[in-house]
Amino acid sequence: MTTKTLLIVAHAPSPNTEKLAQAAYNGASHPDIDINVILKAPQDTQPEDVLAADALLLGTTENLAYMAGLTKDFFDRCYYPVLEKKQGMPFALYIRAGHDGTGTKLAMKTIITGLRWNQIQETLILKGDWQDGFAEQVEELAMTLAAGLEAGVY
Repeated sequence: MTTKTLLIVAHAPSPNTEKLAQAAYNGASHPDIDINVILKAPQDTQPEDVLAADALLLGTTENLAYMAGLTKDFFDRCYYPVLEKKQGMPFALYIRAGHDGTGTKLAMKTIITGLRWNQIQETLILKGDWQDGFAEQVEELAMTLAAGLEAGVY
């Protein structure tokens, strides 16, 4: 049996968003879950990385009621090269939103619908001032995605 790969693409421009990216990696890398986990920044992620993945977890900040520019750049570069090859790919999303995250969520939904990826859980929106519990929520989201991937649920 081939070990599956979870790609985490996390925009982490601050110490707090770096904690979220690390929490995602830690959750997906739980010792009871046997998958490959790759953590990359959006600007370092290429279409080949997405094509090699069996599932994707995306983390972005909300910038001016939209996704981060580097997250948008990731989709600009990867959308068409992966469009026909990764339909149905399991996907999860977290948004670090200083405001309410709705504009970012809507923009992401439009892109994910176009890619025909399978969003496995409702978007996790981490709103308002920083809370230490945000990292735990992201860790749980990543662990759920990773465990389902390993088990063949999606």
